[in-house]
Amino acid sequence: MNLTARFAALAAGTAMAFTVATPVVAQTIKVGIVGPFSGPFAHYGTLFRNGAEAYVASQGGKLAGRDIEFVYRDTGGPNPAQTRTLVQELIVREKVDYLGGFVFTPNALAAAPLADQSKTPTVIFNAATSSITEKCEYCIRTSYTLWQVTVPLAQWAAKQNIRRVVTAVTDYGPGIDGENAFKAEFARQGGTVVESIRMPIGTTDFGPFVQRIKASGAQAVYTFLPGGPPNLGFVKAYNENGLRQAGIEFLGTAETDEFDLQKFGDGALGLTTAFHYSGARDSPANKTFVDAVRKRDPQGIVNYATVGAWDGMFVIHKMIEATGGQRDGAKAIVAAKGLQWESPRGPVSIDPRTRHMTQNVYLRKVERAGGLLVNREVQNFGQQTDHGFDVK
Repeated sequence: MNLTARFAALAAGTAMAFTVATPVVAQTIKVGIVGPFSGPFAHYGTLFRNGAEAYVASQGGKLAGRDIEFVYRDTGGPNPAQTRTLVQELIVREKVDYLGGFVFTPNALAAAPLADQSKTPTVIFNAATSSITEKCEYCIRTSYTLWQVTVPLAQWAAKQNIRRVVTAVTDYGPGIDGENAFKAEFARQGGTVVESIRMPIGTTDFGPFVQRIKASGAQAVYTFLPGGPPNLGFVKAYNENGLRQAGIEFLGTAETDEFDLQKFGDGALGLTTAFHYSGARDSPANKTFVDAVRKRDPQGIVNYATVGAWDGMFVIHKMIEATGGQRDGAKAIVAAKGLQWESPRGPVSIDPRTRHMTQNVYLRKVERAGGLLVNREVQNFGQQTDHGFDVK
């Protein structure tokens, strides 16, 4: 059999495997969680696990009267081919009722056609490129998009009389979204992006990039980097190369993430970000969330990935209720559209059109509180939609 024929046979087999029989009531609901549980981004897997399992525990161990079984799969990092294999295994062999997780946009996009073909409701806990839900009918997102948090940041920068900015982003989907969002909105506000720098996703040496920023004559740098080591490396280079002393303001999103925040030391003080969640948020819903995570893991970090998983399981909970535990993907997705609730991050809802969170975005500055660094919310930009959903 030639290669073309073999691929055709595999595709036919996969299609047959995804054929859905008449709905059945599951005694146990199986949720497949896909993320990196090893490698440099393994902390995301731990954060997903803590958030998802803490939510179920907070509900007495069952959702809508059903036992929940989590099935975890490790992508190791950005790896679309491996992700596709793992998701196919979860759907066909494990017969999961729901999918969740996904840190990186390429991985989420690799899963999208499988979710749609099998009609498996899929909740994106993190991946932040606007186009994901547009390309996946059975995807709901409980995180954020770069357009959503960047547009109000660009507006704020213009109001601070910042007129010249460099964008410096990691060169993949979310970074490009962030760059495009900042450039478009900043131009509408009368500002100028004097240079746009795209940095390889695997880079560890940010010195040459921050030297270009320093030499640009910009008043600020807007940046996006994936969580983990890149955040530490870029902020270290920003400080060591004198950008702060030169008056070049730091404008970011998740770069001062709670998972890494204490590692920055005083170099993080005063850094400005616009984001949808802070672990230091003072609200009853956030206290409930933090207490639940810490009950499961006393050393557990609460950050945007943990809250994405917590809220993701809330959405799955409501889909299980709506379907009575039946395997009915279409009915589950309809039930999720328009959901409203009080999240640890504040009031949120699922936009029925984009299947993405509408939520507050906050201006945050890093301060010390009780000897620890925190992202202090200093301004609420109000409810923001995914401003990038309709951008082609």
